[in-house]
Amino acid sequence: MNDNTNSLALDATRVPPKLATSAKKNPALLALGALVIIALGEMLFWFNPAQYHFYPFCFFHELTGLHCPGCGGTRALHQLLHGHVATALHSNALLVISLPLFAWLGVRFAVGKVRPPLAARSVSPKWLWLFLALAIVFAVLRNLPAFAWLAP
Repeated sequence: MNDNTNSLALDATRVPPKLATSAKKNPALLALGALVIIALGEMLFWFNPAQYHFYPFCFFHELTGLHCPGCGGTRALHQLLHGHVATALHSNALLVISLPLFAWLGVRFAVGKVRPPLAARSVSPKWLWLFLALAIVFAVLRNLPAFAWLAP
């Protein structure tokens, strides 16, 4: 009975082994993510959000009638896929200007998943707060009559 008590005590204090993440799984997940993005891009290329209504709608705009920072983003991406940069900027200038930053962060994240030492580097919270402040300013401006050209 003494041996059973000791083994139970050892089992209770034993730390479970960390979940092993194999490097072989990451490229498969990255490839799957890339395929999903490509499929969504194809759908966005062929089906114009201004004509087809199966795309998600903005709850904020539906409730208030005001434009949020993301309003017009899907239409902007559709126009960019067709090479119409000026029309995309009219739909959502913040998104179009931010796309290079989002692409850089996505590549950095993907490389960090394949090469773990790079994954430890994260985006500083001050940059996230700055982007949030810019998005709020953009949302306020695009709803003012003087900046109606920013509305989609």
